[in-house]
Amino acid sequence: MTVRTQIQAILLPLFFLLSSGMMLNAAGGITLYTPYLKISVPPGETIDYSVEVRNDGSVSRNVDLSVAGLPEGWEATLKAGGYLVSRISVLPGEKRTLSLQVNVPLKVDQGNHSFRLVAANYDVLTLVVNVSEQGTFRTDFTSDQANMEGHSDFNFTFSTRLKNQTGVKQMYSLRADAPRGWNVVFKPNYKQATAVEVEPGQTANISVEIKPPHNIQAGTYQIPVHAVNSATSAQLELEVVITGSYRMELTTPNGLLSAKTTAGREKRIELELRNTGSAVLEDVVFRSTSPRNWNVQFEPDTVVRLNAGEHTTVFASITADDRAIPGDYATVITARTPEVNSEASFRISVKTPLLWGWLGILIIIATIGLIYYLFRKFGRR
Repeated sequence: MTVRTQIQAILLPLFFLLSSGMMLNAAGGITLYTPYLKISVPPGETIDYSVEVRNDGSVSRNVDLSVAGLPEGWEATLKAGGYLVSRISVLPGEKRTLSLQVNVPLKVDQGNHSFRLVAANYDVLTLVVNVSEQGTFRTDFTSDQANMEGHSDFNFTFSTRLKNQTGVKQMYSLRADAPRGWNVVFKPNYKQATAVEVEPGQTANISVEIKPPHNIQAGTYQIPVHAVNSATSAQLELEVVITGSYRMELTTPNGLLSAKTTAGREKRIELELRNTGSAVLEDVVFRSTSPRNWNVQFEPDTVVRLNAGEHTTVFASITADDRAIPGDYATVITARTPEVNSEASFRISVKTPLLWGWLGILIIIATIGLIYYLFRKFGRR
């Protein structure tokens, strides 16, 4: 081998080595830097990375930036100067600061999740996010007692709980799919409202008051209630069992609510108690409100059982005060059960006893006779 050939054999690899070094130095002039390569956050968090793009080379570099390997459902944006960017230019020896915002979804698995910020043809920055807990995007609407039983005049009050299982504060609209005529009222924190705000992971206690229609038939009724917004919703089905309606009417066979009596005498009035509801009436008792020193007795004083649609007869014996002056008096008679009551107001006309009438007539005749006698005896003088 000649000397020339030997020199070429030595210089040629050295030339390629120097050329490659220069190219690597030029390509390696852009680096990405952020101090936080692995962080831990809960589901639903927004992470804001501050990323520096450094140009350590000797010439200006145009850098294409992108986010790669982002987990499904995650979102990322690159901003600089308030604008979304995907390419920047960096002068030699300078750096540019970017904001990389990453939104962690609410529904996400616990554990490590990685992705990459890529400066095309220059550098790759691998970032790791540790999700601290299993994430969900769910709302729970529950009640310990979703079934209640009672009569149609009963106010059914359910205690419910609305839990926000998402990672952000939620405003829920409250509504019910009740049959026509039913009245449903929501009371979060004991105040009537049609919406409630619940912090993430927190529970709101909501009282649901349900009032059936007046003429509802016995049976089982489903009342779905909902808590909804544009992002999430939940439904709870409440059940109301109507055992029957309790209604009754206290009157007389002919509907007349007036009577005449004499002071000190007993007046017997026939009453009619009608069960106008759909449930059986039990243990109906009778009470009265009458003038002072009057006496009212019932026969019987208790109706043990009265089926729906039936009626029964009760007698009220009213004795007016023997010193009662003639006139009209009011006596109120009430039929009462724990579920319902009915009352009838009677106008009782009191007249003077016949004995007092004759006595008055005799007094008048005696007075006239006495005047006549005095006139005859002393009139001649």
